[in-house]
Amino acid sequence: MKIMGQRPIYSLFVKNGLLIMTEKSSQYRVIVENRKARHDYFIQETIEVGIVLTGTEVKSLRAGQGSIQESHAGEMEEAIYLFNAFIPEYLEANRFNHTPRRPRKLLLKRKEINKLLGAIRRKGITLIPLNLYFNDQGRVKLTLGLAAGKKQMDKRATEKKRDWERDKARIMRAKS
Repeated sequence: MKIMGQRPIYSLFVKNGLLIMTEKSSQYRVIVENRKARHDYFIQETIEVGIVLTGTEVKSLRAGQGSIQESHAGEMEEAIYLFNAFIPEYLEANRFNHTPRRPRKLLLKRKEINKLLGAIRRKGITLIPLNLYFNDQGRVKLTLGLAAGKKQMDKRATEKKRDWERDKARIMRAKS
């Protein structure tokens, strides 16, 4: 079980006739993470979306199973769907099980759908799932990244920069 970082949530209340906004911290449990996506793509923007699942899919995800490594999101029937995401069958369900690699509808507002469809129709832009997690209300959410593909030399440059930052931190620790 992996807990992802803090995410700010605000609560509003009235005190002495003034509207007060306080920040609560919330933790959510990551089910599946697509680490290779940040290596293979430049992530320009991220967006949190809901996903339509059946009961057996949710039970499989609660057991920590699933993979979004080879998956992507795209247009189908004027909506955005997640394709090729693998959620294995729930073993305790018999005839009411789901298809492991079926397209799953993503829950977005019409304005967001139009914005994303305009972006993916441009050259070289794609929607890549970054992680799948349970939010603080127990609902399954998906983080989508608006991504442009990296070339091999970009990957090498990123790795070289990361190595230099690591070496620089190591040298600074050794000096002090």
